[in-house]
Amino acid sequence: MKFSRRWLGDYLDLPPGDELPTRLTAAGFAVELAEEGPAGDTVYDIDLTSNRPDAMCHLGLAREAAVVLGRDLRPPAVTLDEGTEPAADVVRIEIADADLCARFVGRVVRGVKVGPSPPWLAERLQAIGLRSISNVVDVTNFVLWELGQPLHAYDLAKLSGARLVARRAAAGETIKTLDGAERKLDSEMLVIADDGGPVGIAGVMGGFDSEVTAATTDIVIEGAWFAPASVRRTSKKVGLHTDASHRFERGVDPELQAHAVARAAALIAEVAGGTVPAGAVDVVARRLELPTIALDLDRLDRFAGTPIPEEQVIRWFDGLGCLLAPTGPRQYAVTIPSWRLGDLVEPADLHEEALRLFGFDQVPSTLPAVLRPDGPTTPRQHLRRVLRRALAASGYAEAINLAFHEAEGAAAYPALGALEARPEATVRLANPLSETTSTLRPTLLAGLVASARFNTRRQAGSVRLFELGGCFAWGSEGAVVEREAIALVAGGRVGSPWDGAGTIDFFDLKGTVEALAQAAGVAIEAFPAEAQGFLPGACAELRIAGRRAGVMGQLQDDGGYPLFAAEVALDALELPAEARLSSLKVVPPPRLPGIEVDLTLTHATAVPWHDLAAAITAAGVPELVRFGLKDRYQGQGVPAGAVNTTITFLYHAGERQLTQEEVNGWQEALTAKLAERFAWTS
Repeated sequence: MKFSRRWLGDYLDLPPGDELPTRLTAAGFAVELAEEGPAGDTVYDIDLTSNRPDAMCHLGLAREAAVVLGRDLRPPAVTLDEGTEPAADVVRIEIADADLCARFVGRVVRGVKVGPSPPWLAERLQAIGLRSISNVVDVTNFVLWELGQPLHAYDLAKLSGARLVARRAAAGETIKTLDGAERKLDSEMLVIADDGGPVGIAGVMGGFDSEVTAATTDIVIEGAWFAPASVRRTSKKVGLHTDASHRFERGVDPELQAHAVARAAALIAEVAGGTVPAGAVDVVARRLELPTIALDLDRLDRFAGTPIPEEQVIRWFDGLGCLLAPTGPRQYAVTIPSWRLGDLVEPADLHEEALRLFGFDQVPSTLPAVLRPDGPTTPRQHLRRVLRRALAASGYAEAINLAFHEAEGAAAYPALGALEARPEATVRLANPLSETTSTLRPTLLAGLVASARFNTRRQAGSVRLFELGGCFAWGSEGAVVEREAIALVAGGRVGSPWDGAGTIDFFDLKGTVEALAQAAGVAIEAFPAEAQGFLPGACAELRIAGRRAGVMGQLQDDGGYPLFAAEVALDALELPAEARLSSLKVVPPPRLPGIEVDLTLTHATAVPWHDLAAAITAAGVPELVRFGLKDRYQGQGVPAGAVNTTITFLYHAGERQLTQEEVNGWQEALTAKLAERFAWTS
């Protein structure tokens, strides 16, 4: 938002050089640009936050400058030479909807001569990028940028019944606005109307048919307070964002209307001639109460982390327009000025106000206190911590993506707990920020894979990411159900060239998933499956305690190195205590060596390792302390549709040395059982 230095100088004495923009920036009004304006002026481009509509005018910003510079503020004086005719005899003003319009003030100026503005007025507006239109219209814009109160001038001769009423629009009503466009209205919109219909959209823009022209002689100046939410809705519906709506949407000073209208009437009489009938037509439907907030300076010091002098705090708040009444030692009751109603509502707001004026650079740097947690962690919190640590130890970095996703991307992978997308369960947002965030994610995979591919497209040598968060779907009872999941994605190089670098494959991911489950105290099993978004033959369904828990596999290729991903529901990892894996036991290494035996079994490719391992375990050989997959081979000498699986068995009898004959007997029996059940037959 642009401000003229020369205009600001009308209200206080300004220091030379860059002190003003530096001090304003330190106080929270970031001066982003200072450039040369017309006639030797300097124009500041200042970033104002939406909670400070009071500073969206030159007097409001000058008030802040006076406080930070320690100088006196000179508000503009209003001198009106009123006639004898009462304004109430010229125009009638009414409020038909007190919820949307709390106050409506009008003044009349008779006998004006509409024409060009004097140089001083035109230059003030041109300095901040506004076009000079006419002396009357320029005054309403000047007062808006001086005091922060939007005004509108009507041609009195064009007002049917010489009456203005703030009411809701009737269904089907239309209005032609000042920009020449015909706009449809609805019953949720507040309008300013005369006896013939709407003559302005309240808080947004005036009507074309009642505008001030060169033929205008008598005008009515309108100044009102409109409900911010109402103006915001109306502005969006009609597709208009104006200087007036920008301020009304954020909250205008509810006590400013009479002063602003009087200021405008005096200036119009000065630059366009005419007389001002006596008094204003001031209709107040409801008063907005000024709150009083308790200020404890000891608490302020604790909040700031450093002592702030009491006399400075009093000077600052007095300069900002607050009324301070002592209530005890270093304690005050602070009455908030009308122009800060929406911003200062509780003691913390006063603390922040004092701290920004004191200067954040004045606060010494200290380490935060390390507090004990309020209570023990819940089982789910403990599980999250265990999973994060396990994956971090495996070389994975945590990613955090938005819970929103585009509908097409969300449907590219299985919904949580399924092997395919579930469009019927997808939760679509009624008012999305954009098309790319139109649905709540049914799976973590879509966002996580997008993050991984962002890295691969930028030539990252490898990627290992995980995410822990919520997935959403419609439940059976018509409510949105959220389930937590953990997902991981990996691909690329493992290790470095000098230590025999390889590439991440399916079994690397499977090992990570198994280690993750083990850290959670459960056993996870993988079964061949086909799932949406994964390559056929390189995908597995994950089960815990016989129930589907997730999915893992190689993603369909879209360029770059292969990516492997998995997703597991957190509730599947939360088995009852009696179903969890036994606690870790430390067993000293045996004194005597064991005997290793290899077995190569030819079986159908479709037979999963899980079935082989289950059959070996079920054989119940006590001396078989460990077995594992050594090799799988398909090729010359192996029938089509079959695979040679080599398994290594370790037999041990504790403190007794085994004989080869004993091991041969157990191994022959076990081999016979495996061959009977799994051996390849053509």
